[in-house]
Order: sequence, then C-alpha cells, then structure tokens
Amino acid sequence: MIETPYLLYLGHSSDPADIKTSRGLAVFRPDISIGEYRHDNCPLTLNLPRMDFAAAHAAGARTLVLGIANAGGKLGEDLIVDALAAMAAGLDIASGLHHRLNAEPRLVEAAARLGRKLHDVRDPRPDIPIGNGKKRAGKRLLTVGTDCSVGKMYTTLCLASALEKRGLAADFRATGQTGILIAGDGVPLDAVVADFISGAIEQVSPARSDDGWDLIEGQGSLYHPSFAGVSTGLLHGAQPDALVLCHDPVRPHMRGLPHYPLPGIAETLDANLRVARLTNADVRVVGIALNTSTMAEDEARALCASIEAEFGLPTSDPYRFGVETILDRLLDTPLLAAIA
Repeated sequence: MIETPYLLYLGHSSDPADIKTSRGLAVFRPDISIGEYRHDNCPLTLNLPRMDFAAAHAAGARTLVLGIANAGGKLGEDLIVDALAAMAAGLDIASGLHHRLNAEPRLVEAAARLGRKLHDVRDPRPDIPIGNGKKRAGKRLLTVGTDCSVGKMYTTLCLASALEKRGLAADFRATGQTGILIAGDGVPLDAVVADFISGAIEQVSPARSDDGWDLIEGQGSLYHPSFAGVSTGLLHGAQPDALVLCHDPVRPHMRGLPHYPLPGIAETLDANLRVARLTNADVRVVGIALNTSTMAEDEARALCASIEAEFGLPTSDPYRFGVETILDRLLDTPLLAAIA
C-alpha cells in the first residue's frame, strides 16, 4: 500500500509530455496530491504549492511520486539524488519508471537505514496467465491512438466517470503506471513479458455479469515502431466491443521519432479494427477523442466538428468538452444495445 498524500515530482523536466504521471495525478486525484517539487530550471507547473521535501512532509505528504516519463524509463543520477534527499526528509518513494528503485543500491540502503519504503509501480504480478482468446461475458471499451501520449488515459477516465454519472456500472482498468497510481490497481502492461500481454488484460478485465462496462486504458499505437507490440497484445486481450480513437491533431511526428510521420485517422481506425477482430469480430468504433489542449477553444470546437463530419463519428476533447456524444453512440450502437 502506497501511503498518501503525494508530493508530485517534476524535477528538471521541460517537456510537458514528460510529466504526464504527475499531471495525471494532479488532475484526477487532487484529493491526495498535496504539492509539487521542481528545480529552478523547470518551467512547468501543476499549479500546486511548490514545496521542498521537508516542507511537504511537514504539510502531511507521505510519498514522493517520481511522476515523470523519460525515454527508456531511466532512473538518472538527478532522480537518485533527489530521492535520497526525500527519504532523508521522511518521505517514501514511488516510481513507475522501467529502471526499478529496488535495483539501485544507494536507494535500497537508504530505505533500509531510514525505515522508508520503495514502491516500483511497474512491477507486474507474478501470476499472469497466457491469453487464450476465449469469449468472456461483459462489455468492454478500449481506447486506442495514433501515437503514444495522445490522451488515452484521460479519455478512458472521462468515459468511466460519465458512465457512472448516468447510473451505469463502470470500472476503469489501468494499464500504465499513472493509471495504476490513480486507480490503486491495474497492470503495468509495458513491463509484462510479451507472451503474457494478452493474458494480463484478460486477467485485469475478467468476465462480468452485472451489465456494467470495463473501460480499458490503451497503450502506445499500432503505428509506433517502438510500442506497437504492446498495443497489439492489448487489443487481443481486451476483446473490446467498442473502440475510441485518440489523436493529437497538432503533433508533427510520432513521439520520440522525428523520422516517422503521424498516421492518418482513417488508416489508424482500419488497422485497429482489423487487429481487434481476432478476438471480437463485432468490435465497433464509437468515437474520436482529440487532445486540443494547445488550441484556442473556437479552433478546437471547429476541428471536432470537421472531423465528426468527415468520419461520421462523435468527436470531442473528452477533458475539455466532455464525452456525452460518444456515450450516446456507445449506448445506442445496435450490437451493444442488444446486450445492454
């Protein structure tokens, strides 16, 4: 159990995409996010009180969340130094990086000496089965994307919340470190051995008979050369009845790969449907979610309307404009209405 409240770490980050874990917690769990820690050369903020480690502990913080996502998930020297200082001030450490806290001798020694806890959120469960593709009861929606970090987690959480407000049972199924910290449960999918990816999703989204929905957080993109393998296994294991495509309309290229252009919406829709049909031949797309956070409101609304007209699918920025039109399509889709 990771103790809360959290102090959210920004460190030396300058790219907003690199602090997505800290930002996700600040947005969706403000009740347990007490402040932010950043160095003077960090131009970013979560609009939380800026605190050093001692002040955060005095204010009630119990865990420093290293909520950044750098290339390769590395635990750099600056992070180690800051984590050591945070433990000395009385804080436990939680991290979703690929480089485990418990693999760094200096952190392990300090934690033992100071009585602190190290939480590696990206450690998968040891009992993950191999996927079998058997049809299981329940209704499932999966978010997919043209790229990684385009808003799949935000969209999934917004859909889950909106379904609950309509009085429908809905569960957010986390598949990444940020989602796990928000939900308190889930599977760190990109840390699962490849043969077990689909089985991990079958495990985290089991059969359900309560007429509710599993809203499964997507990962990566079928068009990202680095992460398409995770996206493929997720599509197979999720066995989704419905897909929502997430897209950043102002991104110039695949994240981290300037030599790869972003794929088009039409080709991404087609590719995800083809892959998903292996385990659910009746899968449908019910909406398009745009990340318009860098656009003016009038421009963003106009773009949503344009894409909606082009593809005949409800289109919105879920966090900015809501997901009601997408939910209307989801619940009115003939195939799904028959089992709703």
